Amino acid sequence: MKLTFKILSALLILFAIGCGEKEEKEQIKLSDTEAKKTVEEATTTTAEVNDLDNKGIGPVKSVEVSADIDAAMATKGEELFKNMCSACHKMDKKFIGPELSGVTERRSPEWIMNMILNPEQMIKEDPIAKKLLIESNMAVMANQNLSEEEARAILEYFRQFDQQN
Repeated sequence: MKLTFKILSALLILFAIGCGEKEEKEQIKLSDTEAKKTVEEATTTTAEVNDLDNKGIGPVKSVEVSADIDAAMATKGEELFKNMCSACHKMDKKFIGPELSGVTERRSPEWIMNMILNPEQMIKEDPIAKKLLIESNMAVMANQNLSEEEARAILEYFRQFDQQN
C-alpha cells in the first residue's frame, strides 16, 4: 500500500510539473506572437527612417531651437546623457541602443524629446520607434523619468555633438 501511494504521488508530481511546463511554453508563444506583430507592423509601415515631420507621441508638441547652440544647456545635457543614457547608447556606434551621432539630422526635435520622455508609448505606436526596437534586438528603452527641461538639455547636447562632427 505504501509503495502504491509513493508511485501515485510521484506520478501526480510529474503530471503537475508537466502541466506547468506547458503553461510556460504557451506564455512564451504569446510573447513571440506579440514580438512578431511588432516586427510586422514595423516592416509594413510606410514611414521613412529619416522623417523630420514626425513629432512622435508624447507631451512635446513643439520645440523652439535657435540656430546657435546653448553651451550651458548642452553641457548639462552631456552630463545627463553620461549618467542616464550611456549604459545603452553611444554617440559614435551602435551599442544596445542605436548610434546617436547625426540623430538631429534624422529626427525632429519633438520626436527626440518624446522618445526620451515617453519611450513606452513611442515603442507601441510610433513607426520609427518600432523599427528601432527591432534593430536593437527588442531591447526596450527604459524610461528614465526625466523632466522636459532635462530632455531639452540632452537634445541640445545632441545638436552640439552633430554640429561638431
